[in-house]
Amino acid sequence: MTPQTRNAGVIVRPPLLYGAALITALALRWFWPTPIVDHRIALLFGLVLLSLGAAIIVPGIRALRAAGTSVDPLRPTYAIVTSGPFRFSRNPLYLGLTLVYSGVTLLFDTWWGVLLLVPVMVVMHRGVVLREEQYLEATFGESYRRYLSTVRRYL
Repeated sequence: MTPQTRNAGVIVRPPLLYGAALITALALRWFWPTPIVDHRIALLFGLVLLSLGAAIIVPGIRALRAAGTSVDPLRPTYAIVTSGPFRFSRNPLYLGLTLVYSGVTLLFDTWWGVLLLVPVMVVMHRGVVLREEQYLEATFGESYRRYLSTVRRYL
């Protein structure tokens, strides 16, 4: 099948998954506060992680758009993007989302966010990343396999 007729079949849009986990963590924090460290330290590291995540996500989105393909994994992919942060990671947007999520977790200084990150990562790996990889290999064949051999999945 061509990329115009298919998509990766991911089970959730990643921002919705991270957003739902964050909302859940903040709701749990409201009822059962679980601070990680002194709030000033958490604030500092939270801002650093948030900034790093944004510094990865923004050029990643730009690279996808410049290549004429969608950011949304529920839409067809028209190109393998190897520029910008995709030179270093096959999943920089998900890495960036994880950093932003972790930064916000620290800004709110709650272990609930750390705890909920574990199932988020499992769902992301099994329900999004592996499905995308299978779709991209079926769609782009050898050119995607070459990309797989040169760029790591996450870091």
